[in-house]
Amino acid sequence: MQMDLRASDAGGAAFAPLVVLELATHAKEEAVTWLLGRIRDDERNGGDGDGFLSAAECQYIIKHELDTLRARDEAHVPGYPKAKLYPGKSIIRRLQSHSILVQVFPLHDKEELKRLSFSWYRRIKLSFQPLDDIRHYFGEGLALYFGFLEYFTFALVPMALVGIPYYLFDWENYDKYVLIAVFNLVWSTVFLEVWKRCSATLAYGWGTLSRKMAFEEPRPGFHGVLGLNPVTGREEPIYPNAKRQLRIYLVSVPFVLLCLYLSLHVMMIYFSMEVWALSAYEAEPGVLSSVLLFVPSIVYAVVIEAMNLAYRYAAEFLTDWENHRLESSYQNHLVLKVLVFNFVNCFASLFYIAFVMQDMVLLRQSLATLLITSQILNQIMEAFLPYWLQRRRNKKAHRRVWRVMGDKELPFREQVQLEADMSTYLGTFDDYLEQFLLFGYVSLFSCVYPLAAVLVVLNNVTEVYSDAFKMCHVFKRPFSVPAANIGVWQLAFETMSVIAVVTNCALIGLSPQVQAYFPESDTHLILMVVSVEHVLLAFKCILAFVIPDVPKQIQIKLAHLEFESLEALKKKVSPSVCVCVCVCV
Repeated sequence: MQMDLRASDAGGAAFAPLVVLELATHAKEEAVTWLLGRIRDDERNGGDGDGFLSAAECQYIIKHELDTLRARDEAHVPGYPKAKLYPGKSIIRRLQSHSILVQVFPLHDKEELKRLSFSWYRRIKLSFQPLDDIRHYFGEGLALYFGFLEYFTFALVPMALVGIPYYLFDWENYDKYVLIAVFNLVWSTVFLEVWKRCSATLAYGWGTLSRKMAFEEPRPGFHGVLGLNPVTGREEPIYPNAKRQLRIYLVSVPFVLLCLYLSLHVMMIYFSMEVWALSAYEAEPGVLSSVLLFVPSIVYAVVIEAMNLAYRYAAEFLTDWENHRLESSYQNHLVLKVLVFNFVNCFASLFYIAFVMQDMVLLRQSLATLLITSQILNQIMEAFLPYWLQRRRNKKAHRRVWRVMGDKELPFREQVQLEADMSTYLGTFDDYLEQFLLFGYVSLFSCVYPLAAVLVVLNNVTEVYSDAFKMCHVFKRPFSVPAANIGVWQLAFETMSVIAVVTNCALIGLSPQVQAYFPESDTHLILMVVSVEHVLLAFKCILAFVIPDVPKQIQIKLAHLEFESLEALKKKVSPSVCVCVCVCV
């Protein structure tokens, strides 16, 4: 059973449906009637938004209204005594948890999607993505991700151009990596500062740069006793912050530490496998034993991906259980949990090889194997598998429709059913996480494997086209997410760039060229490396201060808009002030 929510104007004329609520086939009539009544109770009157709001923005408003549907004095969902309700409980979440409501999703616009597909990925061309069209159809959040992906790919080109000749002409001299390490330092510092300006430019053009989040609504999954918000005066769930902090520090933190310990234990098993493979090669050199040298790294790379995936589900469960009030707080805690584990899981072995074993040959081999294996797995999971599954699904659907309709245009109900069977897009979290790890591989250790930037560029080029195809034909249309920037991921990338400064300075200190200047005293070498690192970190801070996050011309435009707003407010207030003065006189 499916319900569609559609916009209507003051005269009641119906427009194309925007959002579908798919109910279970066994959903009882009284529950459906009650849900429709609650939706209509909270319905806001307004115009059709033609020329003012895009379809994506209208769908976002509908989702917001559905998310804020809260139980009042109902004891349970009508017809379902076991589906208990209490004041403040999210109605949509309760219906989904009891399998009464299957899913809620926005509908695609076939004609608009066809035009977007043609300009986005169907023509192989060396040009920028149609970010304005992506934003208009999918919203600012997704458009900013594709903007960042495009910017990151172009920013990697200088690194790739430096890395290729280094690989071709000086590859066997592993120790001669000082120059590319210095280039790494400059690149990782400038990269994010310029992105802030690009992001501000995009957000200004889309009207979200000055978007305020001071009165963010409670997230749909937040639950608690119904009470009054002291700021807004509205009823909403209240949950003690002390109880949330106890859950975080007594359960979540110990669990994360346990997972980190397991990750390090797996790393030591990997090193034992490396020793075994090397001893087998030294005992009987040959083709088979030389191939065997790469097996531990490949197995370890696969295990890393599997552990990252399993931990991701555990982190989501824990963050849900912590019961954060705001979506921003929820995302911050989830990102922190996932990034800490992924960083240790993916990079701990490389740090150990670089600074404990100090084996640059093994570091290069491990980095290359981890990077290539993870990219192959990502391409299989993100591109080939979804494409193959979607083709199978489409063949079955079209075969079913062909028997009924022949050459006629697909009726609306069948089109909705096709979209209902499509996969659900889970947001940009995994996409940003993948780019974060790739940025880490390039900025931390690419000086010992200069082809890392080349591989990441090739990966991101295919990523643009595969992600575009999936958004248009594999996934349901996601709800629009208004955004002024990439959020907490900006801080994550900046933290990685600081770690990159420290790591590259340490690698420079380990190089024989630098050590040759300090043949008798390691203390002087350490002091020199620490001093250079502090100078570079200071330079990074100065650069962040000198380069404004928002370009000057946009600052002027924002100031002008604020001035016009104040002038308009003065004109609106001044007549009433005059009347008051006249009455007083």
